[in-house]
Amino acid sequence: MFTAHGDDQYRPAAPGIMMKTLCFGRRTLMTEFRLAAGADLPSHSHPHEQTGYLVDGHLILSIGDERHDVGPGDAWCIPGDVTHGARIIVDSVAVEVFAPVRRDYLPT
Repeated sequence: MFTAHGDDQYRPAAPGIMMKTLCFGRRTLMTEFRLAAGADLPSHSHPHEQTGYLVDGHLILSIGDERHDVGPGDAWCIPGDVTHGARIIVDSVAVEVFAPVRRDYLPT
């Protein structure tokens, strides 16, 4: 699968958070998130392992009982079923890979 860059197909994931599935295969799915300053990603969990990279911005990422001050170039991996959330400090862009594929993130 190949996906060309474009500003289309973004959809809301939470207030102040837009997402776009960039590409996916049989086992993994990659998503870009555009996060607005002041937004909060509520604490949640899901069975998917989640590996991420902050392209630009600043956020506070909570993984389980730990809090991380995340800046550009920082990366994380969240095991499946671990509670996590984030507070967005400045406009940010993150790319995350989920395994297995999140069916709810597949393009419609």
